[in-house]
Amino acid sequence: MSPQAAIGFVWIASLLSWAAAAFWRSPTVKRPAGSEDFVSRLIVTLGAFLMFWRYNLAPGIGVAGWALLGIQIAGIAFAWWARLHLGRLWSGRIVRKEGHRIVDTGPYALVRHPIYTGIITAALATGIAEGRVLALAGAVILGIGFSIRGRLEERFLRQELGEEAYDSYARRVPMLIPFTGRTR
Repeated sequence: MSPQAAIGFVWIASLLSWAAAAFWRSPTVKRPAGSEDFVSRLIVTLGAFLMFWRYNLAPGIGVAGWALLGIQIAGIAFAWWARLHLGRLWSGRIVRKEGHRIVDTGPYALVRHPIYTGIITAALATGIAEGRVLALAGAVILGIGFSIRGRLEERFLRQELGEEAYDSYARRVPMLIPFTGRTR
Protein backbone atom coordinates (compact mmCIF):
# COMPACT_ATOMS: atom_id res chain seq x y z
CA MET A 1 0.00 0.00 0.00
CA SER A 2 1.35 3.44 -0.90
CA PRO A 3 1.37 6.33 1.59
CA GLN A 4 -1.30 8.10 -0.51
CA ALA A 5 -3.57 5.04 -0.39
CA ALA A 6 -3.08 4.80 3.39
CA ILE A 7 -3.84 8.52 3.79
CA GLY A 8 -7.05 8.08 1.76
CA PHE A 9 -8.03 5.03 3.83
CA VAL A 10 -7.45 6.91 7.11
CA TRP A 11 -9.68 9.79 5.93
CA ILE A 12 -12.48 7.40 4.91
CA ALA A 13 -12.28 5.47 8.20
CA SER A 14 -12.23 8.73 10.17
CA LEU A 15 -15.25 10.17 8.39
CA LEU A 16 -17.27 6.98 8.83
CA SER A 17 -16.40 6.66 12.53
CA TRP A 18 -17.10 10.37 13.08
CA ALA A 19 -20.53 10.01 11.44
CA ALA A 20 -21.33 7.00 13.63
CA ALA A 21 -20.26 8.87 16.78
CA ALA A 22 -22.61 11.75 15.91
CA PHE A 23 -25.46 9.75 17.45
CA TRP A 24 -23.83 10.09 20.89
CA ARG A 25 -24.67 13.63 22.00
CA SER A 26 -26.90 15.63 24.31
CA PRO A 27 -30.03 17.41 23.13
CA THR A 28 -29.52 20.85 21.61
CA VAL A 29 -30.84 23.74 23.70
CA LYS A 30 -30.06 26.67 21.41
CA ARG A 31 -28.59 27.51 18.00
CA PRO A 32 -27.43 30.89 16.71
CA ALA A 33 -30.11 32.86 14.90
CA GLY A 34 -30.07 32.35 11.14
CA SER A 35 -27.35 30.40 9.42
CA GLU A 36 -24.25 32.27 10.60
CA ASP A 37 -21.95 29.34 10.05
CA PHE A 38 -23.09 28.59 6.49
CA VAL A 39 -20.13 30.49 4.99
CA SER A 40 -17.57 28.70 7.16
CA ARG A 41 -19.11 25.32 6.31
CA LEU A 42 -19.04 26.24 2.62
CA ILE A 43 -15.36 27.23 2.85
CA VAL A 44 -14.46 23.98 4.66
CA THR A 45 -16.35 21.97 2.02
CA LEU A 46 -14.61 23.82 -0.82
CA GLY A 47 -11.23 23.16 0.81
CA ALA A 48 -11.99 19.45 1.22
CA PHE A 49 -13.20 19.25 -2.38
CA LEU A 50 -10.02 20.84 -3.72
CA MET A 51 -7.88 18.67 -1.48
CA PHE A 52 -9.39 15.43 -2.75
CA TRP A 53 -10.31 16.39 -6.31
CA ARG A 54 -8.31 14.06 -8.51
CA TYR A 55 -6.70 12.45 -5.45
CA ASN A 56 -3.60 10.53 -6.50
CA LEU A 57 -3.30 7.04 -5.03
CA ALA A 58 -0.10 6.27 -6.93
CA PRO A 59 3.10 5.88 -4.92
CA GLY A 60 5.77 8.45 -5.48
CA ILE A 61 6.66 10.29 -2.30
CA GLY A 62 8.48 7.48 -0.49
CA VAL A 63 9.62 7.93 3.10
CA ALA A 64 8.26 11.48 3.28
CA GLY A 65 4.82 10.07 2.46
CA TRP A 66 4.97 7.72 5.42
CA ALA A 67 6.04 10.61 7.69
CA LEU A 68 3.12 12.68 6.39
CA LEU A 69 0.80 9.73 7.03
CA GLY A 70 2.06 9.74 10.63
CA ILE A 71 1.31 13.46 10.93
CA GLN A 72 -2.15 12.90 9.43
CA ILE A 73 -2.88 10.11 11.92
CA ALA A 74 -1.60 12.26 14.81
CA GLY A 75 -3.91 15.10 13.72
CA ILE A 76 -6.93 12.83 13.46
CA ALA A 77 -6.07 11.18 16.80
CA PHE A 78 -5.89 14.64 18.42
CA ALA A 79 -9.32 15.49 16.97
CA TRP A 80 -10.72 12.17 18.22
CA TRP A 81 -9.24 12.74 21.69
CA ALA A 82 -11.07 16.08 21.77
CA ARG A 83 -14.30 14.54 20.47
CA LEU A 84 -14.21 11.83 23.13
CA HIS A 85 -13.27 14.34 25.83
CA LEU A 86 -16.29 16.50 24.93
CA GLY A 87 -18.55 13.47 25.07
CA ARG A 88 -22.21 14.34 24.72
CA LEU A 89 -21.46 18.08 24.45
CA TRP A 90 -20.12 17.62 20.91
CA SER A 91 -22.10 18.82 17.92
CA GLY A 92 -21.31 19.19 14.25
CA ARG A 93 -23.01 22.59 14.34
CA ILE A 94 -22.60 25.67 16.51
CA VAL A 95 -25.08 25.03 19.31
CA ARG A 96 -25.51 25.04 23.07
CA LYS A 97 -26.18 21.58 24.43
CA GLU A 98 -28.08 20.58 27.52
CA GLY A 99 -25.64 20.93 30.44
CA HIS A 100 -23.18 22.91 28.28
CA ARG A 101 -20.14 24.34 30.06
CA ILE A 102 -16.65 25.53 29.18
CA VAL A 103 -14.43 22.47 28.82
CA ASP A 104 -10.86 23.42 29.67
CA THR A 105 -9.26 20.06 30.41
CA GLY A 106 -7.61 17.40 28.26
CA PRO A 107 -6.96 18.69 24.73
CA TYR A 108 -9.04 21.78 25.56
CA ALA A 109 -6.25 22.83 27.95
CA LEU A 110 -3.89 22.97 24.94
CA VAL A 111 -6.13 24.76 22.40
CA ARG A 112 -9.70 26.03 22.44
CA HIS A 113 -10.58 24.15 19.24
CA PRO A 114 -8.61 20.88 19.26
CA ILE A 115 -10.94 19.17 16.80
CA TYR A 116 -10.27 21.91 14.25
CA THR A 117 -6.54 21.84 15.07
CA GLY A 118 -6.40 18.08 14.47
CA ILE A 119 -8.34 18.21 11.22
CA ILE A 120 -6.28 21.15 9.92
CA THR A 121 -3.06 19.28 10.77
CA ALA A 122 -4.28 16.15 8.98
CA ALA A 123 -5.43 18.20 5.98
CA LEU A 124 -2.10 20.00 5.64
CA ALA A 125 -0.23 16.67 5.79
CA THR A 126 -2.59 15.32 3.13
CA GLY A 127 -2.16 18.37 0.90
CA ILE A 128 1.62 18.14 1.11
CA ALA A 129 1.58 14.37 0.51
CA GLU A 130 -0.65 14.82 -2.51
CA GLY A 131 1.94 17.16 -3.99
CA ARG A 132 -0.49 19.20 -6.04
CA VAL A 133 -1.01 22.94 -5.69
CA LEU A 134 -4.81 22.48 -5.62
CA ALA A 135 -4.56 19.87 -2.86
CA LEU A 136 -2.40 22.13 -0.72
CA ALA A 137 -4.61 25.14 -1.50
CA GLY A 138 -7.61 23.05 -0.48
CA ALA A 139 -5.98 22.22 2.86
CA VAL A 140 -5.23 25.91 3.46
CA ILE A 141 -8.79 26.90 2.51
CA LEU A 142 -10.14 24.21 4.85
CA GLY A 143 -7.98 25.70 7.63
CA ILE A 144 -9.33 29.19 6.93
CA GLY A 145 -12.88 27.83 7.07
CA PHE A 146 -12.27 26.20 10.45
CA SER A 147 -10.65 29.40 11.76
CA ILE A 148 -13.74 31.40 10.74
CA ARG A 149 -15.98 28.73 12.25
CA GLY A 150 -14.00 28.79 15.50
CA ARG A 151 -14.46 32.55 15.82
CA LEU A 152 -18.22 32.24 15.20
CA GLU A 153 -18.42 29.46 17.77
CA GLU A 154 -16.55 31.55 20.32
CA ARG A 155 -18.83 34.55 19.80
CA PHE A 156 -21.86 32.30 20.36
CA LEU A 157 -20.35 30.59 23.43
CA ARG A 158 -19.43 33.96 24.98
CA GLN A 159 -23.09 34.98 24.74
CA GLU A 160 -24.41 31.65 26.01
CA LEU A 161 -21.88 30.70 28.71
CA GLY A 162 -20.84 34.13 29.91
CA GLU A 163 -18.41 36.60 28.43
CA GLU A 164 -16.24 36.83 31.55
CA ALA A 165 -15.88 33.05 31.91
CA TYR A 166 -15.12 32.49 28.23
CA ASP A 167 -12.69 35.41 28.06
CA SER A 168 -10.84 34.00 31.06
CA TYR A 169 -10.47 30.69 29.21
CA ALA A 170 -9.40 32.49 26.00
CA ARG A 171 -6.67 34.36 27.92
CA ARG A 172 -5.20 31.08 29.20
CA VAL A 173 -5.49 28.88 26.10
CA PRO A 174 -4.60 29.64 22.44
CA MET A 175 -7.25 29.21 19.76
CA LEU A 176 -5.71 26.71 17.32
CA ILE A 177 -1.94 26.36 17.74
CA PRO A 178 -0.75 24.75 21.00
CA PHE A 179 1.96 26.36 23.11
CA THR A 180 1.70 29.75 21.39
CA GLY A 181 0.49 31.68 24.40
CA ARG A 182 -2.57 33.84 24.51
CA THR A 183 -4.30 34.28 21.14
CA ARG A 184 -7.64 35.97 21.31
